[in-house]
Amino acid sequence: MSLQNAPIYTAPSELHGLGVFAAAPIEAGAVIEICPVLLFPKTQLEHVRRTVLDDYYFDWGDDGEWYAMALGYGSLYNHAYQPNADYAMDFEANTIDFFALRDIEPGEEILVNYNGSADDTTPVWFEDPNFKRLT
Repeated sequence: MSLQNAPIYTAPSELHGLGVFAAAPIEAGAVIEICPVLLFPKTQLEHVRRTVLDDYYFDWGDDGEWYAMALGYGSLYNHAYQPNADYAMDFEANTIDFFALRDIEPGEEILVNYNGSADDTTPVWFEDPNFKRLT
């Protein structure tokens, strides 16, 4: 099931490419979006890495043998070390659930920490001259 609980939209981001933005106020704790995922095995990663999709997949499962492509807006949320949203992977339902960590204002970009934990400041894997680290 795909479900957008909050009014959101995509638009060009000042941080990187496209981003996801709040169209109306989103309260802290609110579910923003529940995104179904398409799974692909580790053996297919080399093929995905040769496409534009290389920047849009998630590690999936406990054993590291799967990857997931989030549907909906799930693969379009940009990274921040001090995010206003977080996500949780539901391995049984095959969804990634995005929720607000704090109140989010209309027009504000919705950001998650790509490290998988909102307070993890480990450097991320990409080097992008247009990326602005929020501190």
